[in-house]
Amino acid sequence: MSKEFEIAREFEVDATPKQVWAAVTTGTDGYLWPMEPPEPRAGGAGPFGSLVTAWDPPHRYTNRVANVEGIAEQSLNQLDYTIEPRDEGRRAWVRYVHSGIFVDDWDNQYDGAARHTDFYLHTLREYLAHFAPRPAAFATFDGPEASKAPDALTAVGQALGVGEDVAAGTRLTVHGPDTFDAVVDFRNPYFIGLRTDRGLTRIFGRNHWGHPVGISLHDFAADSDIKECETEWQNWLNGVFSQS
Repeated sequence: MSKEFEIAREFEVDATPKQVWAAVTTGTDGYLWPMEPPEPRAGGAGPFGSLVTAWDPPHRYTNRVANVEGIAEQSLNQLDYTIEPRDEGRRAWVRYVHSGIFVDDWDNQYDGAARHTDFYLHTLREYLAHFAPRPAAFATFDGPEASKAPDALTAVGQALGVGEDVAAGTRLTVHGPDTFDAVVDFRNPYFIGLRTDRGLTRIFGRNHWGHPVGISLHDFAADSDIKECETEWQNWLNGVFSQS
């Protein structure tokens, strides 16, 4: 049964309104995934077939799309950003609203969307604080079928050395495709966020919603070979579940 939803979040960030605006309109590869920039006007074309319904830089941006391509569970999607200055423009207040219509499995879809929203917005703040406006080399991939298991993210966290008892803000040595030092910038039962000097690694426990565990890489190093990184991480992730 179709039903509307709305997920609203507000936060302040140590970035100017113009920096936030650039991130959410043209810098999405730094915290989300690469998108075609919106046509800079109300009525213009937005990413993924959307329509820009509000365009007031650097204060208001909204896009809206019906019959979301590739998402059978959703028939309407709208993203709305309101950005206001704080501390004489040195910081910004942001209100983000994701709304639309889910047509199937409403409770599960809403829970997944709400929890992903919190993680994506946290990653936006990490990007603004540590890497913007550098462009990112981006890769994303899923684990094997076995990573749909209820304890799949727990297994990934243990393999990395980032168990559920590790608090956000902890600096440690991560045991991934190779060993490297990182800050655990986010950790809960659903997601793991790792930050190094060169980038952000995002690990998604989508097994909680019936999907494989996913990993996204945002690499800001000028010499990045993102395909090599993707291959190494994909092989490592497959290996976690081939041993279980």
